[in-house]
Amino acid sequence: MKIAIVQDELIRRAGGEQVGLCFHKAFPEADFYTSTYNPETTFAEFKQIKVRTSWFTKIAQTEKRLKALFFPFGIMAMKQLDLRAYDIVLISGTNFGKYVKISPDALVITYCYTPFRLAWNPTSYSEYERSTGLKRLAFDTVIKILKKIDFKEAQRTNWFLAMTEETKERLQRAYKPKSPITIIPPPVNTANFNLLPKIGDYYLLVSRLEYYKKVDLAIEAFNELGYKLIVVGKGSKGEELKAIAKDNIEFRSGISKEELGQLYAGCKAFIFPQHEDYGITPLEANASGRPVIGYSVGGILTTQIPCGEDGKNATSIFFDDQTAPSLCEAVNKMEKIIDSFDPNFIRAHAEKFDDEVFIKRIKSFVLQKYADFRKI
Repeated sequence: MKIAIVQDELIRRAGGEQVGLCFHKAFPEADFYTSTYNPETTFAEFKQIKVRTSWFTKIAQTEKRLKALFFPFGIMAMKQLDLRAYDIVLISGTNFGKYVKISPDALVITYCYTPFRLAWNPTSYSEYERSTGLKRLAFDTVIKILKKIDFKEAQRTNWFLAMTEETKERLQRAYKPKSPITIIPPPVNTANFNLLPKIGDYYLLVSRLEYYKKVDLAIEAFNELGYKLIVVGKGSKGEELKAIAKDNIEFRSGISKEELGQLYAGCKAFIFPQHEDYGITPLEANASGRPVIGYSVGGILTTQIPCGEDGKNATSIFFDDQTAPSLCEAVNKMEKIIDSFDPNFIRAHAEKFDDEVFIKRIKSFVLQKYADFRKI
């Protein structure tokens, strides 16, 4: 049984890359492929793995260039990656992975976070939303092509894995898979996070600084509230966001895993203003014993326990409207009941999503499906 793992790309530190690491832990004998790899901008653990790349890695070492060159160069590069010698191809991603050459006799399992966002949900990109005239026409033309080829290549997957019911429904609508979709929640490495005996005077937000992450909403709210907010991350909207932030808001990027762990453990609460397909960062905050203030849609409904009048037996406070006033109201509530939250209860909740749990479920799923596949 020869296994290949395919990760869309390896140029950042996010939940998808953590899934790829867990795939390799589940199947350490597997060969690992990706479109482009920058060892300095993704998780250091990948340096211990022999990562095979396409030629796309020579021209796309940053997220900006990856997005700009995906169509057509990224697709062309991945189509030239020949994985026809493998019995099982295990894919982690939304876009690049599905284009590799695969034997018709191989079992293909895809852990898909959401249908390719540009093709199936272009309004989540500010560049599309703000486009008009000929630029919008060009966008729509490319999107029409991408949707067609994305659907076609997705049909080579025998089994899709999804993060939540919401993402499962999206995959069903977009790809109309031939087999039932199984939900396996993504992992959080709880060993990387610890509790502190005393918390600090700040709230924390960890995110890529992109349009759909709604960091601007948090900045607007904390400009009004005046409480200290630390924002960790970088992205194409970084300078815009810094320009509108008041002095009580601090931006950091390029910090170590240890520094991030300390920030999580020391925060009053973690701020999560976006509609996310899943969201690993709230669970990382939970693994540090800290509660979450989150927008009450999407994956957070799967991973968090909302509080009632106090924080007992809860991990979070939800706000229902994706507006600054609604977030302000939730933060003010947190200020009143923060001592009711139990860090040990919150930590124990996060451990239910630990990477060891995920690894066992993935390994069991793949081996069972391969055994069934060989009987056909």
